[in-house]
Amino acid sequence: MRRLQLHTAGESHGPGLTALLEGLPMGLRVDPARIDAELARRQEGYGRGGRMKIERDRVRITGGLRRGLTLGGPLALWIENLDYPNWEASMHPEPRRGEKAPKPVTQPRPGHADLAGVLKTGTDDIRNVIERASARETAARVAAGAVCRLLLEALDVRLFSHVLAIGGVQSQADYGDLAALATAAAANDLHVADPEAYARMLRTIKAVWQDGDTLGGVAEVVVTGLAPGLGHYVHWERRLDARLGAAILSIPAVKGMEIGPAFENARMRGSRAMDPILPAKGGPLRYRRPTNRMGGLEGGMTTGEPLLVRGAMKPISTLMQPLASVDIASGQPVKALRERSDCTAVAAMGVVMEAMVALVLADAVLEEFRSATLADLKAAWRLYRRQQARR
Repeated sequence: MRRLQLHTAGESHGPGLTALLEGLPMGLRVDPARIDAELARRQEGYGRGGRMKIERDRVRITGGLRRGLTLGGPLALWIENLDYPNWEASMHPEPRRGEKAPKPVTQPRPGHADLAGVLKTGTDDIRNVIERASARETAARVAAGAVCRLLLEALDVRLFSHVLAIGGVQSQADYGDLAALATAAAANDLHVADPEAYARMLRTIKAVWQDGDTLGGVAEVVVTGLAPGLGHYVHWERRLDARLGAAILSIPAVKGMEIGPAFENARMRGSRAMDPILPAKGGPLRYRRPTNRMGGLEGGMTTGEPLLVRGAMKPISTLMQPLASVDIASGQPVKALRERSDCTAVAAMGVVMEAMVALVLADAVLEEFRSATLADLKAAWRLYRRQQARR
C-alpha cells in the first residue's frame, strides 16, 4: 500500500502550480533552496524554447513545515507561473468588459493529447486539453521529488541523471566510476557525460532547430546506496520495477522505459545477460556482482547494485513546420497548431525522471519501514542494513 501520495494542480498558463505531498514523516529538514536548484535544472538545456526565458521557477512552501522541519502532515508547494499575465485574458472564465473571448484552438497536433482529448471530452476548444496535458505540470513533480530526494539522502541514498542519446547521437558512459559520471554529467546544460557526444548533440540540435523540427532521446537515472530487498515479489503492483515503470511512463512524451540495458539484454543469451553472484572480499555483504546488467533489480526488488532507470522521449509534438491535421470545427484539412515550444527537452526529462524515481523509492522505503518520524525511519533503516550484513 502506498505511503506517499502526490497530487498536483494547475494549468500551463494559469497563475501557478501546486503540489501536495502527503505521507512524509515528521522531522525531515526541507530547504527551499534545494528545491529551487532542482527546478532550475529542469529549465536547463540547449534546445529549450522561449518559455524558459520567462519562467524563473521558485517554490513557496505554504503548509506542512515549521522551522524548516516537516510536521508529518501534507506538504503544500506552490510555483508561480510568471508567464500568466501574458495569458490572463485567455485563461479567465469570462471575457472582461471590452475584451473579446479568446479564439478557440481547433487544429490538433499529431503526437499530442489534443485530438484524443477532444474525442474524450467533447470540448470544442483544444486549449481546454492543452493546459493540463502540458509538460509544464512536471515542475510541480520536480518540486515534490526534490523533497523525496532529501528523505533518501537522510538514508545515504543518492541519485543523478545523465543523457544517453539525443536524436541519433549516442553518449558513451563509464559506469566504473559513478561519482565521476555524475560530475561529468553536471558539467554541461544537456547533462551529457561524454564531451565529444555533447559537442555533436549541440550541432545536431542547432541544425534541427533551424529546420523547425524537434528531437527526442534517452536519459538515465542512477541511484546508489539502496539496500537489497526494497520492493516486493509477492504482488504485481508491489514489484518495484512495475512501480518505476508507471512513474516514468507518466512523464509527458516518454514512450519507453527500461531497467538497465533491458532491450540489449533481450537480444543476448542468458549466460551473458545475467549478473553472476560471487563471494565478497569485504564490504557490508557476503556477496558481490561483477556486472549489473539487470540494472539493480531482480524479482521486483533491489539487489544492492546501483539502480539504473532509463526513459525514452519521443520528439516534441509542437513543430515550427507543422504537420497535416484536420480542423475540429470545420472538418477541413489544415496545418497543426504552431505554438511556442522546445526543440528538445531530453535533459529536462532526466530531471523529471529523477523526481519520479525519488518519489517511488521514498514511497517504497516508507512502506517497508513504517515510521512516524525521520529519526525512527533512520533507526529502522540502519537495523535493516545490519541484519542483512549478518545474513
